[in-house]
Amino acid sequence: MGASWMLRMVAAVAVRPRLWWVALRQAHRMAGRRWWARPPFLPVPARPLAAFRATTQYGRSDALPTVDDVLVWLEWSRRFPG
Repeated sequence: MGASWMLRMVAAVAVRPRLWWVALRQAHRMAGRRWWARPPFLPVPARPLAAFRATTQYGRSDALPTVDDVLVWLEWSRRFPG
């Protein structure tokens, strides 16, 4: 996940205040253990989890989620907090 991908996601969520807390909660849940101790020092999903999710959704372990897919997932998470 590159910087441009991350900026697109942040911009998409920034204009949707109802998703701010959901996005923070999901970032915390998906972040790898001790994310603060490894570059890029951001709470990005652990590589094995990201590869598994990409394979099951897009058929390729290196595929990146689209902005629309992330927004749909965040809306779903907002409606069904668990």
